[in-house]
Amino acid sequence: MSTMSDTRAGRPVVRSRDARATTAGVLFIAATATSLIATAFLGSLLDGPGFLAAVGLNQGRVLTAGLFQLLAAFTSAAIAVTLYPALRQHAAGMALGAVAFRLIEGVFYALSAAGALILVSLSGQLTAGAPARAAADLVRDLRDSAGCVGVLAFYTGATLYYLIFYRSRLIPRWLSAWGLAGTALGLVAGLLVLFQSIGTLSGAQVALNLPIAVQEMVLAVWLIMKGLGPKAEAPTPTAKELPPA
Repeated sequence: MSTMSDTRAGRPVVRSRDARATTAGVLFIAATATSLIATAFLGSLLDGPGFLAAVGLNQGRVLTAGLFQLLAAFTSAAIAVTLYPALRQHAAGMALGAVAFRLIEGVFYALSAAGALILVSLSGQLTAGAPARAAADLVRDLRDSAGCVGVLAFYTGATLYYLIFYRSRLIPRWLSAWGLAGTALGLVAGLLVLFQSIGTLSGAQVALNLPIAVQEMVLAVWLIMKGLGPKAEAPTPTAKELPPA
């Protein structure tokens, strides 16, 4: 932890720069950015019955999407791990639960990324006809299911650390309450997708996920700029501590 000094009313004030909070803020941004990039590269390539041919014609795009999804998996899991030392001081069990669920999220995101890589391999077997297409359909379904489980794990883990944030006031309560509302809406969206009430990346899912997406970017900036908890001020020196005249 580094410090910055300033003066206020004739005495120095020390502002703490929490390296863990800064790292967590950067990870929040990285996780969102890599996930969005992966989604953008993949686009609608996996939609429709003839998607395997589209994968074969756009192997570079699919491989790039898989790479960024792997990066999203690692950065997402690292967020809770980075926050754990600070959160365990206020609720050790919930902090450990947040780490566990975000690790589960990372594992299932990685499985989803692996599915994309397997589809690239299967796209080179189009001459096999129906068996290759049947295998591709299965891999795509498994990939989508893994992504859905990962999303549900994310919202569960995030809810746990936002509860700790709200109780501990490590960040402003309005920001943690915003996070709790966002995770609730996102969890509803994930369950609706799981039960096929709405489609993946449908307008309804995007709208329900927008509040937490915006909140996490605000939180990231807060963590980088402000850190966790109140700033520490240098104590006023006592008469015994004053240097001799």
